[in-house]
Amino acid sequence: QVQLVESGGGLVQPGGSLRLSCATSGFTFSSYEMSWYRQALGKERELVASISTRGGILSYADSVKGRFTISRDNTKGTLSLQMNSLKPEDTAVYYCIRGGPYSPPSGSWGQGTQVTVSS
Repeated sequence: QVQLVESGGGLVQPGGSLRLSCATSGFTFSSYEMSWYRQALGKERELVASISTRGGILSYADSVKGRFTISRDNTKGTLSLQMNSLKPEDTAVYYCIRGGPYSPPSGSWGQGTQVTVSS
């Protein structure tokens, strides 16, 4: 059974940093592109960042370029998102999912992790 468990969210002041993690199980992690999405209250879910199977190709939404970094550890089956220079508009629930920037998300969504950027 595929499982995706996000963690690392919290409350942070503008300009601060957070590192999100996604623990996976139930599938061959290294065979899948992976992505982070986010959904702010009252808005549609949006793609934030994607990473290729070996981590050599990264892509980001324009709104987070230069501030967020996606990475993966295929030996541990984990996906990460380092978020720096956080802004109030980054406030959302963040989700990890199988799939890349040009393919639809694959499988069920996890519970996500809440990121709140506020002073």
